[in-house]
Amino acid sequence: MQSKSVSLVTGGAGFLGSHLCERLLNEGHRVLCFDNLVTGSLENIAHIFTNENFFFAKQDVTEYIFVEGEVHFIWHFASPASPIDYMKLPIQTLKVGSLGTHKALGLARAKKSRFLIASTSEVYGDPLIHPQVEEYWGNVNPIGVRGVYDEAKRFSEAMTMAYRRYHGIETRIVRIFNTYGPRMRINDGRAIPAFISQCLRGEDVTVFGDGKQTRSVCYVDDLIEGIFRLMMSSVSEPVNIGNPDEITMLDLAKEIIALTKSKSKIIFNPLPEDDPKVRRPDISKAKKILNWEAKYNRKEGLKKTIEYFRTKINSDSK
Repeated sequence: MQSKSVSLVTGGAGFLGSHLCERLLNEGHRVLCFDNLVTGSLENIAHIFTNENFFFAKQDVTEYIFVEGEVHFIWHFASPASPIDYMKLPIQTLKVGSLGTHKALGLARAKKSRFLIASTSEVYGDPLIHPQVEEYWGNVNPIGVRGVYDEAKRFSEAMTMAYRRYHGIETRIVRIFNTYGPRMRINDGRAIPAFISQCLRGEDVTVFGDGKQTRSVCYVDDLIEGIFRLMMSSVSEPVNIGNPDEITMLDLAKEIIALTKSKSKIIFNPLPEDDPKVRRPDISKAKKILNWEAKYNRKEGLKKTIEYFRTKINSDSK
């Protein structure tokens, strides 16, 4: 009988990491989940704790990592990922992108694992080309408040490629564009959780700037499918994974107000420093080499996310 594939997911108790752990279990993997729970939550993985193929360890991946036995795949998702988190935890964000990536790559080398780094569209910064293609080098302010996240991810990509070239390990780089869905934190500072929670509570909906800045939002199930396909492919260069259906923040707020049937009013706050004006992935590469594109339309995904937040807010208020 063939032994199971073993996957290690760093940041596995986070929003994306928990969905990935779930997907890997469904694919028949034995899953090792590491998380220091700084921004992750045991609540996200509580439903899979009883699975005999799931193992959790509270582990800071910037420190020494030891795993007994074989590890076939390492999925490095550990990192604060929302502006409110990485501005509150700037040094931890830089450390997990540098030291954490170094430790995870070291383990991949020792175990001869295939390694995937969860990078981000933020490596493009406030882009000067639109939509963003993988060959674009970006427009990042390295000393701005967002630089701690942007540069941590850019460094992690460089480290990943160095290990591939110097040590010959198999590596994958996914550049994740804005993603949403169940298990996002209500107070994580990103637009969709903020808009939904404000609507459900009957509060004013806060839009930054004039609301004309755009984002392209991808439902989490679509994203995880794309990432899984990338890991199982032979593609070593970076690949954008996201939904190219672009919308302004103002229109997104209006859409969520309508879907929640809220009477919330929209108010405008100053635009944060270095906030990107546009964000839309060119997914030509993902379509061609992974045969992947997003399936969920935005309203369908938002309805699922709203129901999750409705349940969460109702349970928190009891």
